[in-house]
Amino acid sequence: MLTILIISLGLSVILILVNSLIAKKSFFDREKPSPFECGFDPKSSSRVPFSLRFYLIALIFLIFDVEITLILPIPIFMNSMNATLMSTVASFFIFILIAGLFHEWNEGALQWDR
Repeated sequence: MLTILIISLGLSVILILVNSLIAKKSFFDREKPSPFECGFDPKSSSRVPFSLRFYLIALIFLIFDVEITLILPIPIFMNSMNATLMSTVASFFIFILIAGLFHEWNEGALQWDR
């Protein structure tokens, strides 16, 4: 088992080294700044800077969306488990969600006008 691990690790390292040695390194690509499938030359930069604000809002949405999917099965488990234990766990989980929401609100991450 150890020999297979050593052989596969060694082969991987060798292939990575060979690839880095023979790879074509192009520091400037003429096609990269051109517009995608348009055919027209851009009047300004074809790459629009990405809004970090949008990324933060999208990340917050994904976090709360995943947490909502964790909250949804709680009523189903309430019938099969100890109700007080499940209520305590659900209350603690919802408290963490609300604390995170208030933290984001105080940090100003939820303000669209900035």
